[in-house]
Amino acid sequence: MNAPTTYFEHGTAAERWARARLFFDAKEYATAALILEPLAGEVPEQLAPRLLLARAYYHSAQLSRAERELRAILERWPVEDYAQLMLGRTLERAGRAAEARPYLRMAAAMAGDLPE
Repeated sequence: MNAPTTYFEHGTAAERWARARLFFDAKEYATAALILEPLAGEVPEQLAPRLLLARAYYHSAQLSRAERELRAILERWPVEDYAQLMLGRTLERAGRAAEARPYLRMAAAMAGDLPE
């Protein structure tokens, strides 16, 4: 990918969000992450850009970055069940199944998927 970073930084926050979504939907996850990193930093109080950034990291196999972003999300929004699930899956994918279990259980409990 040789696109200048100024392209990713160009436009309003809404335009950059739309651009990031287009790249994410096209499965260009690393490019979406490049757009979302500064955007998430500009609006740390907004969950959606941070969650999409974590997803972009996960899908582009940037697992340590995904983990870091998901932990930051859960620090701010501890009841975000999708972030719990994603952190569990990220840890599993990184070969850390034992660490993943509590997050996966919490996500299941939050979603009402309790074993009978």
